Amino acid sequence: MRIISGQYKGRHIPVRKNFPSRPTTDFAKENLFNVLANYFDFEDLLVLDLFAGTGSISYEFASRGAQVDCIEKDSRSVEFIKRTVQNLKIENINVRQGDVFKLIRKQNKKYNLVFADPPYHLTNIEEIPDLIMKSEIISKEGWFILEHPGKYKFADQPMFRELRKYGSVHFSIFEIK
Repeated sequence: MRIISGQYKGRHIPVRKNFPSRPTTDFAKENLFNVLANYFDFEDLLVLDLFAGTGSISYEFASRGAQVDCIEKDSRSVEFIKRTVQNLKIENINVRQGDVFKLIRKQNKKYNLVFADPPYHLTNIEEIPDLIMKSEIISKEGWFILEHPGKYKFADQPMFRELRKYGSVHFSIFEIK
């Protein structure tokens, strides 16, 4: 896994093969961040990364200057992210361990962008957009991006903006108006 752009561009972060989560592919990340660069000034962003896994998305946002809060349930993943943040001396990532479904209901901060990459085997992926929209944690004109397998379709959801596909990775994008 590598950081594609920004202050930490080109840094490789080794992830062992038996890691409990899969990082977003470099190809998908690069394309998604190219799209985001057309809409957002990263240095002004407050980002929430849900189901942070390896922290791959958090590192990309932080490398570009965004302030990032990330939430991950798995303790090994949380330790991996904390160790990586410490090794790279990243100061704009805050890591929290916990269940996204419980913590999101208690969140009172407003974010410009919320990104969620739940485990693909999670049985309630379809509930996540509703949970996020009802939580009111996204500021006006903010986005929610859900990474998911191709079998899920969200075009009928309120506030759906577009679907981006990069190989087998699908990003459904929602916009708060």
